[in-house]
Amino acid sequence: MTGPVRGVARPVLGPVGRLLVVGDVVTDIVARHRTPIAPGTDTAAAIRAVPGGAGANVACWAAYWGCPEVRLLGRVGADSAAWHEAALTRAGVRPRLVVDPEAPTGTVICLVDGGAGAERTFLTDSGASLRLSPEDWAPELLDGVAWLHLSGYLFFAEPSRAVAGVAMAQARARGVPVSVDPASVGFLREWGVGRFLAAVEGVTVLMPSRGEAELLAGVGAGAVADSAVALSRLFSVVVVTAGAEGAVVARGGEVVGRVPSVGVCARDTTGAGDAFTGAFVASRVRGVGLVGAVGEGCRAGAVAVGRVGGRPPES
Repeated sequence: MTGPVRGVARPVLGPVGRLLVVGDVVTDIVARHRTPIAPGTDTAAAIRAVPGGAGANVACWAAYWGCPEVRLLGRVGADSAAWHEAALTRAGVRPRLVVDPEAPTGTVICLVDGGAGAERTFLTDSGASLRLSPEDWAPELLDGVAWLHLSGYLFFAEPSRAVAGVAMAQARARGVPVSVDPASVGFLREWGVGRFLAAVEGVTVLMPSRGEAELLAGVGAGAVADSAVALSRLFSVVVVTAGAEGAVVARGGEVVGRVPSVGVCARDTTGAGDAFTGAFVASRVRGVGLVGAVGEGCRAGAVAVGRVGGRPPES
């Protein structure tokens, strides 16, 4: 089957493995504007409300990319719990959504420049998503799991950071690989690079974007390979995504692969990194090699930028 971007197809299913994603489930309000935002007055835009959240998006893309055994742990408000559960189930994900008795589901306003590049800016109210706590965790969530992925947003609040730590420790005790995407340059800078690096120590695969990698590695802008190499001295594998420039893979202090992007006309870059991550982890669970899995991630990212919102098309 082919995706909505010409020439980009989903892979043929291989051996089945289980993936557990722990992360955020939010409602995205996507506003695509073709002219600069005019302060103090109106700016015409196409606006849609769609299910989102980095963790939920990764889970959906992993299922779409050939990993049918995908579980998701997240926290939502009663206001939209049923809507999110239905959307995740349709995407092939097995959701375990904790309904928060007080906080509403998180909401993200995605301002998307409809011009070349379709760059986006987020206004984020995390709501219930970062109220996930160790009380919401159960060790049996890891039963039969071949890979654990943690959304980086979990690390920016105390309750969710605690559950991430519990999940990571139990996964490592079982020999389950763990991946983390750092999620947000703004939140990383606010919380502190050193604190984040300490919190994710021992992660198997770190998957930052170019900006996140440069911030975490303390290198200058544009130094994608340098940041990947520096971070690979702290983590087993580092995969740095660089948008139209593809991705760089580093291990043990050296670059071991460079994968080009798939050229497409971008409509909305929201969720492109989540698509990359979902396809990468799905491919690794299916036994695809490291660089090959990065290539699958680039292909999924090309599908994502051709769509509005952060989720894959429904089959």
